[in-house]
Amino acid sequence: MLKQLAFFALLFIGLITNAQTAHNTLSLLPGYVQHTAEKGAFQIAAKGIATKIVVDIDDWKGVIRAANDLGNDVHKVTDAASPVVTDTKLLPGAIIVGTIGKSKLIDQLVAGGKLNVDAIKNKWESFVIQTIGDNLVIAGSDKRGTIYGIYDVSEKIGVSPWYYWADAPVKKSTNLYVKAGRYLQESPKVKYRGIFINDESPSFSGWANKHFGGINSKVYTHIFELLLRLKANYLWPAMWGNAFNEDDPMSPVFADEYGIVMGTSHHEPMMRSQKEYTKRKDQIGAWDYVTNAENLKKFWTEGLERNKNYDNIITMSMRGDGDVAMGKGDDAENIKTLKQVIDDQREIIGKVYGKNPAEVPQLWAIFTEVQRYYDAGMNVPDDVTLLSATTIGAISDVPHLKMN
Repeated sequence: MLKQLAFFALLFIGLITNAQTAHNTLSLLPGYVQHTAEKGAFQIAAKGIATKIVVDIDDWKGVIRAANDLGNDVHKVTDAASPVVTDTKLLPGAIIVGTIGKSKLIDQLVAGGKLNVDAIKNKWESFVIQTIGDNLVIAGSDKRGTIYGIYDVSEKIGVSPWYYWADAPVKKSTNLYVKAGRYLQESPKVKYRGIFINDESPSFSGWANKHFGGINSKVYTHIFELLLRLKANYLWPAMWGNAFNEDDPMSPVFADEYGIVMGTSHHEPMMRSQKEYTKRKDQIGAWDYVTNAENLKKFWTEGLERNKNYDNIITMSMRGDGDVAMGKGDDAENIKTLKQVIDDQREIIGKVYGKNPAEVPQLWAIFTEVQRYYDAGMNVPDDVTLLSATTIGAISDVPHLKMN
């Protein structure tokens, strides 16, 4: 049944960190899928029969899930079943999927000299797709690298990343082959790439309430899948009266399993949403670091303890309650207070994670009055990623996209 959504405003977020070097680029792989057989080509499907997909049961849950998506995608395109098998044996004529160091299948190929992974090993989100004998191998440097490789094949056989959200039609084909060769995707130059679900009420929230019973893990898993199919990895969740971690405790669990790095908006520090504060306001007290620092530090510590085992980028500093300027003092006084806020937050991070806070991804959003403070000389440690208005592009007021 078709349903309509007056699409929520989306902010695209791209964060370049020191971990990425300028020569690494995210280039499009060539179109290696074809619809006619030729010498050395790997047959995904032909004459109503599709190949098996083999993945190690001990690989990442997100990799196994994406492998099942690939099987479903082959079926969508060809109408032939492509079963997913969890095994550690290299089955002949199969698609072999796995992560270096996590998959016995991939490690066997490497140890046997059949697969060279020097170009991607220990790299960020890179993968290689290669025909090896009568197998097609998709090997990733890490969890997302493998997942991106899987979805690269899905897209090239004819399944758009937007098949769900925009009713993008599947390109049907009876025969699918991968041209013999090796196809390498290097690490992306922009390390974190994703979206902020912003201005989501009433359009997105109303649609989610109608079809999923709320903005919960059921709808978020569709968003996670879209991000991964687009080779994105990062999400600021809906926050107008929503609390990603508390409204549905499975949302952060699934985000981590899928492979999505979670953050919070520019005025929601330390993995705590504004709603989490407002519903505890009577117990916590004022959102004022000058008069109520100890209660706020306790609130932030509890948020990090809850989320420390997931893949996060921690939003630092603070603004006033309700996305407004902080404090009644002048800029000099507010800068002094914010410097103390960040120092104390870094101390909390060190204690919760049990390591140097410089090893934990953090972000400081330079926005509105905070931009003025930054221009006046306020700064943060070099390991904290700066997000400024120039790194965000808005896509808003898209009327009535039709979706399945």
